[in-house]
Amino acid sequence: MDRQEALDLLRKYVTTDNLRKHCLATEAVMRALAQRLGEPVELWGIVGLLHDLDYEQTSERPEEHGMRTAAMLADTELPAAAITTIKAHNAEVLGVERSSVADFALTCAESITGLVVATALVYPDKRLASVKSKSILKRMKQKDFARRVSRDHIRLCEKIGVPLADFADLSLRAMQGISQELGL
Repeated sequence: MDRQEALDLLRKYVTTDNLRKHCLATEAVMRALAQRLGEPVELWGIVGLLHDLDYEQTSERPEEHGMRTAAMLADTELPAAAITTIKAHNAEVLGVERSSVADFALTCAESITGLVVATALVYPDKRLASVKSKSILKRMKQKDFARRVSRDHIRLCEKIGVPLADFADLSLRAMQGISQELGL
């Protein structure tokens, strides 16, 4: 599967603008992580792009989130390991274990996007260009800020050998690189 095919699937199944932007942001962070870790950049980007393909259908049934995406992707050329990674980002609910580097990468990548966006939105200009990675780290310590963002999931970056400060910086730079697409 190439990126265009993945984008077509995203447009078909994800109708809300914010969720599409979240998927694009996750793709950007996954690509940056893959490059840093020497992993397949294109594949990791596609996994990030498609990880929430079923979210609108399963938002009321979290025990199905990831499983429906896996079913949607079963007949594609996406490797089985990539589909397993997509399921693993909802590991706690599905009762599966994260085991691969990609599993941990997707979970921390998709989680930090919300914290980065929330941080940008408190700035007067609401632009990613104004955000510094130290601001993300500061906000991470504030439990009442972006409460739905799992700090524990973000900290999984350390399981793949990326210190939290480096991960915040890498994620911010990745998202700044697509700031126009994100509207930030």
